[in-house]
Amino acid sequence: MGRKVAVPEKPLRIVSIVPSQTELLVDLGLKDRLVGITKFCVHPVGLKKEVTLVGGTKKLNFDKIRELKPDLIIGNKEENFYDDIVQLEKEFPVWMSDIYTLEDSFEFMQLIGEVVGVETESLVNRIRTEFDALERAVAGLPWKTAYYLIWNKPTMLAGSNTFIDDMLQRLHLKNIAPAPRYPEIEWSETTPKPDVILLSSEPFPFKEKHCAELRERFPDAKVMLVDGEYFSWYGSRLLGAPKYFGEVLKGIHLM
Repeated sequence: MGRKVAVPEKPLRIVSIVPSQTELLVDLGLKDRLVGITKFCVHPVGLKKEVTLVGGTKKLNFDKIRELKPDLIIGNKEENFYDDIVQLEKEFPVWMSDIYTLEDSFEFMQLIGEVVGVETESLVNRIRTEFDALERAVAGLPWKTAYYLIWNKPTMLAGSNTFIDDMLQRLHLKNIAPAPRYPEIEWSETTPKPDVILLSSEPFPFKEKHCAELRERFPDAKVMLVDGEYFSWYGSRLLGAPKYFGEVLKGIHLM
């Protein structure tokens, strides 16, 4: 955002307005420093009953945040609205992440460790090791074309220049969304036919009925429901992503 952020040497009252970053902070042992989270911060289970909720990622309760008197707010460029961040930074230190690739996530984790005063190198190294193993496993697999759906009515895809796209490439899936970021699409006779269609569990909770509809339209494609957290969460959830991706690959290539 082109500005400097002055953060206390050891922030003790943290508000996290991004679910994946909330989970990361807890896994780094900072649960006791979290005073506010969003209603979408579902991991770890039960945290929402213990920490004050400050609204949603894109609909924040500013009065509630003020009551908490945070000495650090942690947000993300993609998850939160610019105007909300501008308003918050007038009163509080607001540290923002901006993540498009796995390498970006590693840099983010290292930086957040510096900001909150904890060691994150061991976590980064563990995740990197798991993804290196995935890369070796995938090396001999053929590339397949793919759509990754994130919303229904209108149908929206994850396109290029997204973290999801980076994850797809690590599975040898070539994203053929018609535009970068998150384009809407209308299926037609001229729509390029993919080898694979993945329907995410979030932000729209796709179900098997949606898969059935797409199988009728694209009978030659492998259509699957996938756990969107492993494709789009860029914190400590990445530690389990390679194992989950292995299961997805089995579904794509063996079923």
